[in-house]
Amino acid sequence: MDVKTAFLNGDLEEEIYMEQPERYVVPGQEKKVCRLVKSLYGLKQAPKQCHKKIDSTLLSKGFAINECDKYIYMKDPRGSSLAYILLYADDITLTASSDALRQSIMTMLSSEFAMKDLGPLSYFLGIAVKCHSGGLFLSQRKYAAEIIERDGMSSCKSTSTPVDANPKLSAAAGAPYEDPTRYRSLAGALQYLTFTRPDITYAVQQVCLFMHDPRVEHMNAIKRIIRYIRGTLDYGLHLYPSSTSTLVSYTDADWGGCPDTRRSTSGYCIFLGNNLVSWSAKCQATLSRSSAEAEYRGVANVVSESCWLRNLLLELHCPIQKATLVYCYNISAIYLSGNPVQHQRTKHIEMDIHFVREKVAKGDVRVCNVPSRYQIADIFTKGLPAVLFEDFRDSLSVRKPPAMTAGVC
Repeated sequence: MDVKTAFLNGDLEEEIYMEQPERYVVPGQEKKVCRLVKSLYGLKQAPKQCHKKIDSTLLSKGFAINECDKYIYMKDPRGSSLAYILLYADDITLTASSDALRQSIMTMLSSEFAMKDLGPLSYFLGIAVKCHSGGLFLSQRKYAAEIIERDGMSSCKSTSTPVDANPKLSAAAGAPYEDPTRYRSLAGALQYLTFTRPDITYAVQQVCLFMHDPRVEHMNAIKRIIRYIRGTLDYGLHLYPSSTSTLVSYTDADWGGCPDTRRSTSGYCIFLGNNLVSWSAKCQATLSRSSAEAEYRGVANVVSESCWLRNLLLELHCPIQKATLVYCYNISAIYLSGNPVQHQRTKHIEMDIHFVREKVAKGDVRVCNVPSRYQIADIFTKGLPAVLFEDFRDSLSVRKPPAMTAGVC
């Protein structure tokens, strides 16, 4: 659903005045101004006041806020009926356990706001959603095509991977790029594309490191990503019906991979059942003195995200009863997560990442070893050969859309 003229619903708390609108000036009172009671488009208070208005309406109608995500509202979570609302600005996604409950909520919202019913979920925040007999397919094909066309690469040759397996880019690689604004625009656009294309997350993370001073080599890296996207334009993220009883994650770190700062890049991916629900590729904030320390920091990152997901699912009344499995390649990092003894080599590590040991001791998390051949998180920390990259991409459920036939949902 969509709220029509959403920003006009907010009640202003401050005194704000505006000039009389053009063509509506009162003759003889041209110097007078109007005091605003409601928010208008363009006011910095408008988004906040609009959200506050919708928020108070939902709370007054019996909805409760999810504490882990303030944009999720739940209706009667402890009863036989159940409904969830996902709110983003003026866009609303509603799901309910019965058609009658869904219809009653839609009627309630329409009585409070000027609403537009957009029908079954098909497009949300630039993401196309296709429902088929096997689940959901999330895609940003249109958005990706616009990026390719905007950069004038509609007829370029495609590549099999978004980044090569050579050493990482340096901040001083080549001459400065002539149009930094264009570089930053493309890098920012590619960031949004990673919402349904986790396979380009690492490549995009790398080019975003140089937005302050882009070089020619950095722009060539962006063009390689675009060439890869052109060859995989139809690809998207698949979600399948799956049990919510397991939360499995993979984490990896490329120790000292940055040629300039020698900081490590850590990456992870988290699966709920068989579905990928969270992923990240990020440069670590501090320098690691060993590969074990770099991997241990990566474990801490994924455990933190897993704890948030467990709490979110608990509030959604889909609790995870089993321990979260964290697969890590480094044996030393696995020992660090389970050994409470402070060794000489670990005394310098910040105490805030040792919460992993607490989670392991409580049984919420199990850190296990995985052979490098099956370490899916490698795709978020380094460039890979084409065969291995395609294998890991398939493991992330990034594939072509399913063949559509008659009788789909």
